[in-house]
Amino acid sequence: MKYTILFLLLPFWGSAQQISKVTLSGTIKDSKTKGTIPFGNIQLKTLKDSILITGTMSDADGQFKLTDVNSGKYMLIVSYMGYKTRTLPILAGSLSAFLDLGNVELEEDANTLNEIKISGQQVTGISNKMDKKTFSVADNISQGGGSVLQVMKTLPGVSTTQDGKLELRGSDKVAILIDGKQTAITGFGGQTGLDNIPVSAIERIEIINNPSAKFDANGNAGIINIIYKKNKQDGFNGKAGFNTGLGALGQKKENLPGIRPQYQNTPKINPSLSLNYRKNKINTFFQGDWLYTQTLNRNEFAERTYDTGEIIRQQVKRNRITTFAIAKTGLDWNMDERNTLTITGLFNREKITDRGDIPYFNQDLTVSSRLWQFLEDEVKYTASASAIYQHNFKQAGHTLNASFNYTFHREDEKYFFTNIMPAYTGEDSFKLLSDEQVADLNVDYVRPLKHGRIEGGLKFRRRSIPINMQFFPGMNSPIDVNAGGWADYSETIPALYGNYVYESNKLELEAGLRIEYVKVAYKVNPNHNTYKSEGYDYAKPFPNLRIAYKLDDRNKISLFYTRRVDRPNEVDIRIFPKYDEPEVIKVGNPALRPQFTGSLELGYKNNWDKGYFYSALYHRITDGTITRIATQVPGSTLIYNVFQNAGRSYNSGVELLIKQDLVSWVSVNANANVYQNTINAFQVENKYPVPVTYNAALQKLVSGNLKINGLFHLPNKLEAQLTGTYLAPDIIPQGRISSRYTVDLGIKKTIQKGAGELFLNVTDLFNTLKIQKEITGNSFQIKSKDYYETQVFRIGYSYKF
Repeated sequence: MKYTILFLLLPFWGSAQQISKVTLSGTIKDSKTKGTIPFGNIQLKTLKDSILITGTMSDADGQFKLTDVNSGKYMLIVSYMGYKTRTLPILAGSLSAFLDLGNVELEEDANTLNEIKISGQQVTGISNKMDKKTFSVADNISQGGGSVLQVMKTLPGVSTTQDGKLELRGSDKVAILIDGKQTAITGFGGQTGLDNIPVSAIERIEIINNPSAKFDANGNAGIINIIYKKNKQDGFNGKAGFNTGLGALGQKKENLPGIRPQYQNTPKINPSLSLNYRKNKINTFFQGDWLYTQTLNRNEFAERTYDTGEIIRQQVKRNRITTFAIAKTGLDWNMDERNTLTITGLFNREKITDRGDIPYFNQDLTVSSRLWQFLEDEVKYTASASAIYQHNFKQAGHTLNASFNYTFHREDEKYFFTNIMPAYTGEDSFKLLSDEQVADLNVDYVRPLKHGRIEGGLKFRRRSIPINMQFFPGMNSPIDVNAGGWADYSETIPALYGNYVYESNKLELEAGLRIEYVKVAYKVNPNHNTYKSEGYDYAKPFPNLRIAYKLDDRNKISLFYTRRVDRPNEVDIRIFPKYDEPEVIKVGNPALRPQFTGSLELGYKNNWDKGYFYSALYHRITDGTITRIATQVPGSTLIYNVFQNAGRSYNSGVELLIKQDLVSWVSVNANANVYQNTINAFQVENKYPVPVTYNAALQKLVSGNLKINGLFHLPNKLEAQLTGTYLAPDIIPQGRISSRYTVDLGIKKTIQKGAGELFLNVTDLFNTLKIQKEITGNSFQIKSKDYYETQVFRIGYSYKF
């Protein structure tokens, strides 16, 4: 039956959460005097066969602690000379890393033995609670040497939109964290820059579909947490690596006439270095990566048909060069047994140079009406510093954390456009400067209980983004003369949260509440021709609830409920038009408001000796759905894409995962995600550059994705991985996107007695991946296919020392 399910599903790569480690703590006391008993003997044995797992003695205050205990059922045996030995049934589980067994009272030894009823911590033996999936980047051989974005595309339930954004279960509202925090590198509340973060810097990736109240409330689809590498071995150690590759070895589709060549044989270079030194109370670390890539970033061929009968054929070709350098360093200082301080610093520089050509022709390519060439020179700087203080109370797992994080992020962008018309040539340019500053203060408190834990905390954020856009029009410029100007974005968010976790032999409960107050102000120059200063504020509760019932040691069902919010990012409301192409223009909307989502999920997991099966039914309802709406300006062929709140939408589906070791050297992981996206009928008005009303009918489509991953352990320390992905057709704003599929292959060999690794891989082995979509507007239709670079061959080497 297990094998039948496996081959019916088609699937994913990855690994389930590893078995959690638990720390047990308590205090030995005299049952009559209530005084503590020092230097008592504590043993932990398996419940089934009484095998000794670990042991310790209580300290001078009668307290004891057992660390690194695997999840499972045990007997805790407590003894002391002159007292009766006590045996406690213990269930160490996965919901809490620290369990407080409370007071273990011993009776003086007399001739009469009394049976003593003891209540200890009782927890499931199943390792994960189905709210999070963890994936080791080192296990992903087929994507080694690439970017974090490339790795994420292969994860279960993850897909990409037509513009390269990640989706979880059909929604692109995903919060991206680095080491548990929002950063300017990936965006505060959004997702940016993932295609430039080298995977060589990353230890693992976590997918959290149903976050607890401890996390920020943004991201209705969930959270993806990227964990950077950090070693804590004693002494001096580290890892150095180098990988390189080539992409775009051949043309998927030739250019339209008269434009500059597409990038081919594009190089990729990525050296990396990780260092760590640990001695006594100090641990210092450094992680450095440099990434250079050339990419055919976009190669889209489109046909636009207007109600007037006019047909325009065009191509958007964008050659990109990216240089990405990042350095992260810091130290951990164990001041004493109770107090630690961690200080980290991060610096990142990202430079992107885009050179593009956009020709415009009639339907049969006999008449060229325009050639638009552009150069975009963009540099981003990010510098952040954080300090984290942790106080450990005497009870194991009883902690108080306080942290402060400051981030400075600069965007320095220059755009140069050459507009070649039959009668003249014009040149225009923009310069945009944006300095983002973010200060976060967090306080978190955790206290273990006999049956779980309580946790709570507060957060305060202050964020500001002043922007200055300068426009330098050329001769006969087609660009809006008011395209430049200034704007100031500011955001203040105080938040409080509390969370309670309870575990028993059959039941698990996690309930939390986060209360956020948000105040956003967006000021624009008073003489703007369309938009005025805007802002909003709200105070909302965001509850989360998880109830799980353990049918037995191998089967568990869970019910989740969460309420979350997606606030517009600054770029979503930015008033300055972005000319990716001269006749389809993107612009923000200061009147855009947050969207709120309620999510309900029912999950089931079954473990067996050589694998597991997981399924989830989910349903999300979103009010104020944020999306882009394209409308045509009357009397012109110009199309403007403007962010709007489109009303209510729904996302319902089922996710199925399975892992099975077929034989000792072959392991297969599989994932199927099928969902229905529905957007109710709505009406909006695009105000820029002139008011245009758009009416949309109800949209509904069943879509999904299928992924399969095979891992092969071959002789001579050789490993291979084959990954296949299929994305079904889906709806997008005002249209639909067609199906896509790809196959990736990787091979890795361990050398130098385990210290070295060699790998070779290729993404999109058969060069089949392209994006095909159709969009229908108020008086036009666009059909397009994007043959951007997807096939890349890479080879790399790393060495641990």
